[in-house]
Amino acid sequence: MNPQRPRISNLDYLKRVLSGKLTPTDESPFNFPFPIMKTLGFRLVEVNEGTASMEMEAKTELHSNPMGTIHGGVLCDIADAAIGTAHFTTVQEGESFTSIDLQINFFRPVWNEKLRAVAKPIHRGRTVSRYVCDITRADAKLVGQATSTIMTLRGEAAQGR
Repeated sequence: MNPQRPRISNLDYLKRVLSGKLTPTDESPFNFPFPIMKTLGFRLVEVNEGTASMEMEAKTELHSNPMGTIHGGVLCDIADAAIGTAHFTTVQEGESFTSIDLQINFFRPVWNEKLRAVAKPIHRGRTVSRYVCDITRADAKLVGQATSTIMTLRGEAAQGR
């Protein structure tokens, strides 16, 4: 990082990513887009402080379980990615975070479908925060809902993460 130029906030960084206005000097302490986004085809489509929305084209030939529907783990992954990105907008320089838990409920099967995961906080604390993420299909029907508790790490606990 350039010591003469302060690092932009995580939220500003992601907003620049979305707007296509990211410059070579804009630095983020996180690897974005992170590898699982590339592997599964997630796209960040909206971000604000504490919130994030991801989309993907779920395809049975790439993402299905043995029954032929989209694998529940893919739904967990997109929810976890949206929640992590939402929390990423709130962490400061020198901080990191980790998931404490992730729970998901499935409401209807999905096959070849555009999915959207919208994460928002239900409690934002200094150290422990809780998020909910609705996963919907193209017709806005709820496919699943995940909740996750996130711990913000500081000091030595944040090093190397």
